Amino acid sequence: MESRKTHWYMARFEARTSRLQVKSLTPEPPTLQIEIDNQGITESNIPIDINIGKLQDWLVSRRHVNKEWQKNIIAVREKINNAIQDMPVHDDIATLLSGSYINYFHCLKIIEILKQTEADTKNIFGRYGSQRMKDWLDVVRSYEKENLYLAEAAQMLVRNINYEIPSLKKQIAKEEQIQLECEKKHMEYLKNEASGKSEFLTLCKQLGIEGNKIKKELVERLQELPELYDKIGKSLKPILPAIELYSAFTKYVLGDEAPQVLPLLQYMVEHGNTTVYEWTYGEAPLSVELDPIHIEVEDDKAAGDQIDFGDGAIDFGADTSIDFGEGDASGEIDWGNIDVATTDDLSADVATISLEESGIVVEDAGLQGGVATGREALTLLDNPTTSNQLVEQLLELESFLKMRVYETSTSEQTFSLLQQLPAESEAALGGMLAAVQRAAADLTAPHIMHLHNVKHSPRYVDVLTAQLEQKLSVCDKMSKLAERESERRQGAESRAAELRPLLARIIQRTKELQAQIEADISKKYKGRPVNVIGGVKFL
Repeated sequence: MESRKTHWYMARFEARTSRLQVKSLTPEPPTLQIEIDNQGITESNIPIDINIGKLQDWLVSRRHVNKEWQKNIIAVREKINNAIQDMPVHDDIATLLSGSYINYFHCLKIIEILKQTEADTKNIFGRYGSQRMKDWLDVVRSYEKENLYLAEAAQMLVRNINYEIPSLKKQIAKEEQIQLECEKKHMEYLKNEASGKSEFLTLCKQLGIEGNKIKKELVERLQELPELYDKIGKSLKPILPAIELYSAFTKYVLGDEAPQVLPLLQYMVEHGNTTVYEWTYGEAPLSVELDPIHIEVEDDKAAGDQIDFGDGAIDFGADTSIDFGEGDASGEIDWGNIDVATTDDLSADVATISLEESGIVVEDAGLQGGVATGREALTLLDNPTTSNQLVEQLLELESFLKMRVYETSTSEQTFSLLQQLPAESEAALGGMLAAVQRAAADLTAPHIMHLHNVKHSPRYVDVLTAQLEQKLSVCDKMSKLAERESERRQGAESRAAELRPLLARIIQRTKELQAQIEADISKKYKGRPVNVIGGVKFL
């Protein structure tokens, strides 16, 4: 029995001994070496990097702040609002309170300032009797409870970086874009205004008016038409050789049966700008009765007068009748002492009118006494029908001369259709063509055509006046739009100028807040460096 016990004790002893030997032979695990002397890295200088988007979650997860801190911060904000109501006049305090949301670090600066302004209230125990100091000290103690200040500061930092600063930058960029758009539109409107004024002045120059009172100036310009027409009629003399050449060519081609070419143009060259009556009947009229032209201008609308051109002059009086003799008050035409016989005293063929005082005998051929009225009273250039015929005949003559110039330039020999005409040299044909083209250009000049239409179409006067006034209206509208865009650009520039200092101030204070948060967190980790990644440094 004893031997068994002895054997059991011996076996147990050997087992313990073997375990101790195995344990002694097993190497101990190495302890964590924080300090690495050869690289100079210690636990105190290993940085703590915190992403800005996870800063608040990081503070809650490390139990630095309570996750329901927002409920407790309301009371602190109320204390701050009450304390602000009674503040001493101090420049540094005014700077702290301007344009910024007051946080814990501002409160610390305010207390440092109050230590100077409220120094006379300090008692022998080192406490301040000033209510201002007591209020702000209470605010700081409330902030430090459960690190409320750190949670609020982190929230302010995130809000400034993610919202406030980008919003201000976006708004400034928008104002700058508005400036560029307004400047572009301003230049476009000024360009359109200049273009409209140029068109207006060009048209006024064509009409020969200044453009101040359009209708009145156009009516006054109509007095120049007779003189202009006479000048054009006299300037047609140089085209006579061209007409003769065209006539000879026609007779050469068609023989004796050839009709008279360009009859109206030949008449104009020989007799000038006569009346249509004289062109039609072959004799000048005894008198001319022009129809009055009614064009209402602004002054005439008030006075109720009409424009009467009479024998080429404008009469603005109320009486528009024409009196060539000593007639009665009825305004009828008196032809003098003409004895007109009745039908009983006249023969069927010829009636003899005796002017005893002058001794002149006129044979009446049925021309209604030689009075030109209506369209017949107008000159050939003034009458729309004959004027168009003259232009057509000038174009016909120009086409003939162009063809002859082409044939002469392509032919090796020059010849004359008739021996009595001068040789058809290319130079002579060129001179004839130039004369015809000058005459056509004078007759179809823009100011002549405008005045011609003004005289014969009151509706044209209204359309032309409305066209000019429309251009002026467009110019005025473009000017106002350009001025409006200039004001908008100045407004945008002013707003951007006001936002830039605000942005710079917020960025600067956000940098300070970020540095303060990093320093405060660093104190909690024995001075290890703390970096808030993605903060204001990366904006």
